[in-house]
Amino acid sequence: MPVYQPRLCRINALIRSAADCVISRDPRLHGSLTSHFAYCGEGHSSRYFLATMRSKASQPLRHERSLLLIILLTAIAPARLASETQFPPSRTVSGVIVGPKNEVLTGATVIARAAGAEQRITTDDRGQFRIEVPPGEVTLHIEGQYIKPQDRIIPAEAATTNLRIEIEYLIPPIHQGLVITASALEPQAETHSDEVYKRTLFSRDDQLLETLNAGINAGQHEGGGKSLEIRRFGFNLDHGGVNGGLKVLIDDIQQNQATQGHGQGYLGTLKTLTPELIQDVTVLNGPFSAEYGDFSGLGVVHIRLKQSLPEQFIARVQGGSFHSYRTFFGYSPLLDKADAFLAYEGSRTDGPFLNPLRYRRDNVTGNYTKHLNDHESLGFKINFGRNDFYSSGQIPLDLVRAGQLSRFGFVDPSDGGRVLAGTTAVYYQRSLTSGDTLKLDTFASRSLFDLYSNFTFFLNDPLHGDGIQQHDSRYQEGSNSQFLHPYRLWGNQALLTFGTNFHDNQINVGLYSQERRVPLDLVGRAFAHVTNGAGYAQQGVDFLRGRLHVEGGLRWDYFRFAVTDRVDAIHSGNQGAARSQPKFGVAYRPSTSVPLTVSFNYGRGINTQDARGIVERPESPRIATTDFYQVAAAYQMSRVSVTSDLFLIDRSNEQVYIPDDGTFELKGPSRSYGYEGKASIRLTRFLSLNGGLTQVTNSFYRGTSPRIYVDSAPHTVANGALTLSGWRNAYASLRYRHIGNYRLDGEDRRIRAAGLDVLDLAVTKPIRPGVDLNFAIDNLTDKVYYETQNYFESRISPDAPAITRIHATPGYPFGLTAGLTFRLGEKSR
Repeated sequence: MPVYQPRLCRINALIRSAADCVISRDPRLHGSLTSHFAYCGEGHSSRYFLATMRSKASQPLRHERSLLLIILLTAIAPARLASETQFPPSRTVSGVIVGPKNEVLTGATVIARAAGAEQRITTDDRGQFRIEVPPGEVTLHIEGQYIKPQDRIIPAEAATTNLRIEIEYLIPPIHQGLVITASALEPQAETHSDEVYKRTLFSRDDQLLETLNAGINAGQHEGGGKSLEIRRFGFNLDHGGVNGGLKVLIDDIQQNQATQGHGQGYLGTLKTLTPELIQDVTVLNGPFSAEYGDFSGLGVVHIRLKQSLPEQFIARVQGGSFHSYRTFFGYSPLLDKADAFLAYEGSRTDGPFLNPLRYRRDNVTGNYTKHLNDHESLGFKINFGRNDFYSSGQIPLDLVRAGQLSRFGFVDPSDGGRVLAGTTAVYYQRSLTSGDTLKLDTFASRSLFDLYSNFTFFLNDPLHGDGIQQHDSRYQEGSNSQFLHPYRLWGNQALLTFGTNFHDNQINVGLYSQERRVPLDLVGRAFAHVTNGAGYAQQGVDFLRGRLHVEGGLRWDYFRFAVTDRVDAIHSGNQGAARSQPKFGVAYRPSTSVPLTVSFNYGRGINTQDARGIVERPESPRIATTDFYQVAAAYQMSRVSVTSDLFLIDRSNEQVYIPDDGTFELKGPSRSYGYEGKASIRLTRFLSLNGGLTQVTNSFYRGTSPRIYVDSAPHTVANGALTLSGWRNAYASLRYRHIGNYRLDGEDRRIRAAGLDVLDLAVTKPIRPGVDLNFAIDNLTDKVYYETQNYFESRISPDAPAITRIHATPGYPFGLTAGLTFRLGEKSR
């Protein structure tokens, strides 16, 4: 480090002031001290003064205390000088690193060089960095994987905060993890880091989807153990697999279950997901990537788990309202050239219901990844889970309004279910020196599912009631491959992605009438064998030095549906179906000086019908298609990020098999259109504000006169969050969610479901090293609302009249949860 002469003179001035005080007590020291201050040179005046005082110290003095003070000052001075030289007054250099398409870069390395010193930092999940440097000229060096290194010189008098630095790629960026995922950082995709998942206390899986802020409305459906009901872009997807579907994956393993005992595309296995283990989440706002097939019509949610934990031991215990408590334990050893963890989650709650949920969930998750060399990795993952629960069911709201039934009441106390699930998977990844990457994975899973429901009470059977048991026992096997080839096409950066998918299901499904969970009659039972094979290719090219990006892809899926009906052999058989799905996108940045990108995206997605419906009615549509058009704009500055888009969705005919009673529902071609807007603002270094709005302006069945509208899904979904992060290591987030009221009947607009406005609060504060205090408040204002609402006919008792009415599951009232998180053995970053 250089020695700063002005700073040395200030230290000498400090000594002079102290010496003057001493001279006033002992005038004999005046001559020696005055000679010292005659010259203020580069470093040696303090040394001369020190030598002088040492010689004087050998002379007898009457004021020993005065001499001692001077000696202490001369001893402190060099240390003070060294300290100030090592840590000079600094200034802040901060900003954001972005790519050619205005996308933020996470994990880029920023090196600051100033006054002969060097500091380095990596950008956060917002692409931002912040470094303290000495005064004077600063040189910033930017580097990272696939990034063309560049230097930026900042003069001493120039501004150094809120910088925006745009980089160029040597070759297009690709994801290097074990898990196959979206091949490039595209404007139609959103990525969420692990910040909210490691800082927030979760007790329900709907809370996890609410953090995505992606226009997804998800509601608890009769109890904690049953799959969420999903609604998006004006369509009710039931449990994830109809009306286009929302495809959800965890580490490349599809969570939607085809030909499921309760509903097509059922997402019940999400219950085995532990939030603390989430690394990041990618949301595709449409079927724009060729990597994803069945159930991807209205988008994709891809969740990737950590390969290791940041500490060797993590424990979290939490408890709260409604007899709720939850534990999480994680062990992640330090291994040579390997990453590993083993984690357990246990959750218990009764909920606010008069018929207690008695919800019990236990999950075990593990990972071991061996880094065979610098370019090759082999990973093994396991996940096992179980849950048992009771439910209050969906209750008639007219009886609640009349005071005949509590909002948290019930009709059939035996509603509920039990689930067992386990998955093992192997992952392989190899990166070549050319930049090419090969990824392979394979998995096998086993699940058992029994669901007890009574939707219509005594409508069809006044004696025993209308209770049903739905059974699903399945094996699943699958494999995926992907090869990514970054290269230059006509001098432009290009990325070619191609791959294959294979998914096989062997399923025993059954439907029984039941009373108090005791089976009465066999209604239906079948063995279904559903096989899906697919191949895809996607090509992206950057033109105009990255300002123009063009993407095209094609996917082809083949399905085989085989059913052996155990009750009526006439409903047995084999059928096949295939469908291609084109993709196209273009993104253009008009000016290099304005961080604005406009884009157009088109994609065709598919969702299959239940195999039982296809075999029983082979003339019906086997694969429904969703054509999704999107025009978008994105603006990204260092503190402000805004995106907006217009969308139009055209859906084909679709036949839906209803597993509740074995009936069919034929839905005609439909159309939905509207707009979205999302914004994120960093108000201060520690405080940020973000929000989003999805507004469907119309959703209807094409070719109907008078017009019939798509029902049972909100047209307005909004969210917002005010988040404090990093201030004194604290984290706090105040989150708001809103859905507008929506119609429940396609022909009568007066029959509507109520909307909701709910505030939630989460706070985390370290109370000592390795110990965090967490607490969360759900429904801060104690809002009365309902999570799922449906319109159908029911009879409340054997002698009551049959009435077509709204049935609903209540949302949770005000609830408080508190917890402690313990961390031991922090690993080096």
